[in-house]
Amino acid sequence: MIEILGFALAVITISASGVMAPGPLFAANMTYGLKHGTRSGIKIALGHTIVELPLIILLGVGVFSLESFPEFRPTITILGAITLFVFAGVQIKSVLKQGKFVQQNQKNNPIIVGIAFSALNPFFIVWWITIGFKLISDAMMMWSFFGILILFALHIWMDFVWLGATAFLASKSSKLIRNKGYKILITGLSLTLIYFGITFLLQV
Repeated sequence: MIEILGFALAVITISASGVMAPGPLFAANMTYGLKHGTRSGIKIALGHTIVELPLIILLGVGVFSLESFPEFRPTITILGAITLFVFAGVQIKSVLKQGKFVQQNQKNNPIIVGIAFSALNPFFIVWWITIGFKLISDAMMMWSFFGILILFALHIWMDFVWLGATAFLASKSSKLIRNKGYKILITGLSLTLIYFGITFLLQV
């Protein structure tokens, strides 16, 4: 039970740092949220899910074949740790920069936007084939293929809550999501990424 709770905590914490990270999907969510509120955030999260679930399943299938190589787990663990450090640095740098959310043309369906900004976002793909791949591997080691569903359930709800909530806040006031508290939150999550990166390396 302790092992399961520890895994759940790691997934939720690491996922939070990725879900809340500034990026194209987040920026698009803000611009749509300014006008359409929570509904647009939920639709963008749905589009994100349409890309994310098949990607996780494909990576999970890859785990079965790659686990036969003795160096697979140490290699993916090291890559995951390095990527955690890089993402932490990028996120801290991003939140420290000044920027503005700009109103954009919003003719596209938010679901399509969610699909496009996920599938065409190299950082999203890299996150899953490095950090995420390590979590998938751990989940499948404990629960076999069913672990993919457990991991996905622990992760995906955060996308809907975060994108829906921030879209709602954007509809009320864009200033609420550019304040000092948000920067402190993302910085804290980034430091947590560094912590998990260190724990990854200690497993090698």
